[in-house]
Amino acid sequence: MGYRNLTDCVRDLERHGMLRRIDAEVDPRLEMAEIQRRVYRAGGPALLFTRPKGGRFPMLSNLFGTVERTRWIFRDTLGRMEQIMRLKGDPAWAWRRPWSTLGVPWAGFHALPRVGWSGPSTRHEVSLSDLPGLVSWPEDGGPYITLPLVYTESPARPGWMKSNLGMYRVQLAGSHHVPDREGGLHYQIHRGIGVHHAEALSRGEPLRVAIWVGGPPALTVSAVMPLPEGVPEVAFAGALGGRGIWYHQPRDSQGKKMRLLVPSEADFCIVGTVHGKETRPEGQFGDHLGYYSLKHDFPVMRVERVTHRPGAIWPFTVVGRPPQEDTSFGAFIHELAAPVLPAVLPGVRSVHAVDAAGVHPLLLAVGSE
Repeated sequence: MGYRNLTDCVRDLERHGMLRRIDAEVDPRLEMAEIQRRVYRAGGPALLFTRPKGGRFPMLSNLFGTVERTRWIFRDTLGRMEQIMRLKGDPAWAWRRPWSTLGVPWAGFHALPRVGWSGPSTRHEVSLSDLPGLVSWPEDGGPYITLPLVYTESPARPGWMKSNLGMYRVQLAGSHHVPDREGGLHYQIHRGIGVHHAEALSRGEPLRVAIWVGGPPALTVSAVMPLPEGVPEVAFAGALGGRGIWYHQPRDSQGKKMRLLVPSEADFCIVGTVHGKETRPEGQFGDHLGYYSLKHDFPVMRVERVTHRPGAIWPFTVVGRPPQEDTSFGAFIHELAAPVLPAVLPGVRSVHAVDAAGVHPLLLAVGSE
């Protein structure tokens, strides 16, 4: 059975010697990121910083720092997920080996999101400035959320079936954002959130956005999975995590329920809106390729509420010139997604992401058409 929340995962890793607590005070500005980079290069454990300088929440890094640890986190469901991916990539496989698909219905049961009335993730309210201010590189434009789970729903067809969960970097503060009121959203218009934003613009209404931080580790993996069209990330997360994930509708500042979902066991939830084509300068940011992505105008999110669960933990990663933690994370995702490639990209039999190029820019493919 999978983890109910991030705390369960941390306890399990620590119990099996895969996580180390750092009880000394560590500054989330530059110092914490440098420790993370060195521990990753050494193939070290996950790190729980219990005393972030100037902060009130423990911070977790290197969770996905080795492929072996990531496989271990999802050890109960990897075999079942391989069945699902093979079936999606080659439906005839079920007829050739029917005994190999017996776990698929059970995974489908876990995939269905459970929607309740409330949950721990919205129990305590704080300000945006109370959140950990991670700065990874000296010339970064401000603190960033580096493992954000950004959730939107189609304005035309609301509900989780037409939702998008993506990992689009979020700037928590900067000289161009109103303190405690605004955050920067860095995404491209062809992404799922961009499609939803275009729908909202055509309807003349703001786009509701929820940013989740933490929660079951399956949510983090799902947010960056190259899933086939029509497969909601929130459903994939339930199947990968081995248990149905509970969600609920948060309330706005007037106490009314929003037309949006947040995971009941997320560690932090930030909810707000993107209005029209409103933008602010975002960046610069020490990026995956080993240089700073420059300051540029991106959509701005007007923050309405920031909440957290009791005992909340702030997970983060650090990017930069490869290899970094996202190298191992990406290797696991490519391993998991390989069987479904023929369905997503007809004619392609296998791919290899060239890590030295920063994973994203260069992909080698073998195929025929």
